Amino acid sequence: MGGGSWATALAKILMTNGTEKINWYMRRPSQIEEFKKLGHNSTYLSGIKFDLSRIHFYSNINLAVKASEILLFATPSPFLKQHLKKLNQPISDKLIVTAIKGIVPDENLLVSDYFNKEYNVPMENIVAIGGPCHAEEVALERLSYLTIACTNKERARSVAQKFTCAFVKTTISDDICGVEYSSTLKNVYAIAAGICHGLKYGDNFQSVLIANSIQEIGRFINSAHPMLRNVNESVYLGDLLVTAYSKFSRNRTFGTMIGKGYSVRTAHLEMEMIAEGFYATKCIKEINECYHVNMPILDAVYNILYERISPNIEIRLLTESLR
Repeated sequence: MGGGSWATALAKILMTNGTEKINWYMRRPSQIEEFKKLGHNSTYLSGIKFDLSRIHFYSNINLAVKASEILLFATPSPFLKQHLKKLNQPISDKLIVTAIKGIVPDENLLVSDYFNKEYNVPMENIVAIGGPCHAEEVALERLSYLTIACTNKERARSVAQKFTCAFVKTTISDDICGVEYSSTLKNVYAIAAGICHGLKYGDNFQSVLIANSIQEIGRFINSAHPMLRNVNESVYLGDLLVTAYSKFSRNRTFGTMIGKGYSVRTAHLEMEMIAEGFYATKCIKEINECYHVNMPILDAVYNILYERISPNIEIRLLTESLR
């Protein structure tokens, strides 16, 4: 489900791993027709060539769902509800795999909780894919790592096998909530890193910013979903690092534009892809009203993006609270 870079990268992994056939839902028939004509996704990761004989394309979500046992969602979180609007097929008996790195807006729910509450999918039938993993490096077949999380470890292991190939290694976890929250939060902190980069703060400060960011992630997910976990593992810290530092990070790029003086609206217009951290900032800020976790970096990003406070002033104030 989805026609963006992450969906395209995941499709490449599945087909490299020998998956015989995939059903691929894209909302726009014109995108499907162009894909069929060219043999690749012309908009995202166009260097990946696909064997079209192994793909069934659908622009009708109900036909795609009816034909599939496993549903892999790789759409931007702000558009998930829009994609599901036309869905009238039951999915409670399907295995749901979410590769979405964000919160469902308005609902302020994790994607797993959304499917559980709105579509009656049992939690043991919901699997989350975590990083650290950029779609662009999957396209280049650079060694990458995925964490597959589910409350049912056997189910996680089964899904992990489908995503393991020569250039992707997988590990499993039962911390689905922690993985989803961390995958969401790292986008917020990548925006913070970008803002500071745009303001010309150096590497010394960035290291302190990211060290404090992983502490915020730990405090939040341990409050929202207490369990034994180590936030220094790659699915938490590694995903934060790659998103905060990589040239492929759209959230860092978005933040850099804000730090350089772009308005939020202008930065959105110039970005060709969604910066999910923008939406995540507001969602987590609202969710944290229930938990009251100390999150000065999140608050600073929120003030810059939504309260229109000067990035220069807000980050200068933030520097006083970091250690």
